[in-house]
Amino acid sequence: MWIQEKRWAQLMDERFNTAEQMRASVFFEGPGIRARYSRFWLLLILASVIASAGVVADSTATVIGAMIVAPLMTPILGTMLATVLGDHTNLVRSVLLVVTGALAAIAIGYVVGTFVAADVTSVTNPQVASRVTPRLIDLLAALGTGVVGSIALVRRDISDTLPGVAIAISLVPPLSVVGLTLESGAVVESLGALLLFLTNVVAIIGTGIVVMSIYGVNRLSRTDHLGERRSLRRPVALMVAMFVLIGTPLAFSTVGAATGALTEKAVVSAADEWSSAVGWKVAGVSTKDGTVTVRVEGPLPLPDTKQLSVLLKAVNIDPDTVTVTFVPIYSVDLGTP
Repeated sequence: MWIQEKRWAQLMDERFNTAEQMRASVFFEGPGIRARYSRFWLLLILASVIASAGVVADSTATVIGAMIVAPLMTPILGTMLATVLGDHTNLVRSVLLVVTGALAAIAIGYVVGTFVAADVTSVTNPQVASRVTPRLIDLLAALGTGVVGSIALVRRDISDTLPGVAIAISLVPPLSVVGLTLESGAVVESLGALLLFLTNVVAIIGTGIVVMSIYGVNRLSRTDHLGERRSLRRPVALMVAMFVLIGTPLAFSTVGAATGALTEKAVVSAADEWSSAVGWKVAGVSTKDGTVTVRVEGPLPLPDTKQLSVLLKAVNIDPDTVTVTFVPIYSVDLGTP
């Protein structure tokens, strides 16, 4: 029995990091603190520049590269671990790094935006459009990614998944979008991108606290030098409040997106029926500020839209909320003299 327990303890040592090893990987302390700070800021600046350039150029590969380079995951995990361990000094230090790092990334995105001639908004850039309307599904994805990141911190045998976690969780790109959209004057869109960033941060910290409790990390250092036991009630209560604050706007955003999708589907259905009858076809549909714009293509002359209005009313869509953009198609026979 004693041999089995010893073997189990040895196996645990091989699979799990100690509290000291976890502290060394995410806390900014010790003799190498200056090197850690310089590395953090160097990588953050470069990741912010790469992410901003990738968003402006609409390059998914470049944005993914910025995700891998970005070092923000370290102080976020540090915030989580410091909360679990009751380490006030490192908690303050990690939170300050997250806040100042986020502000720096936003500022770099803003500066990059000043060198771009056209406005970088959701209308003109798909990278922006995918990050300014976060929904509850984004919170679900962030929760799953946060669990993986926290387990990778605890278990050394799956620590090689961290690059994948860096790609799955979106940290610096949303901050770059905040800066770019602010420079373009799209304040509402910048707030949406900021909400996406906060959603990811809260998810990582919240799931991390749960994972650490499951693995018993919270028992590794829950007593101070006077022997008083530290409680996780206050940090857990704080995280629940943060989830409520983040989840409320995400719920509204999700409902709005779902309603908009249903409206667009009904408009497209009516527009397809009408355009087919007049020899045109629907090329695209978009919604902005409550107005649905249908883009149709076809030969001249321009068709009458009265029948479209009738079809829209039949599916309970107010025609005054729909705009039709005509794109005439000209065919030229190059063989004709």
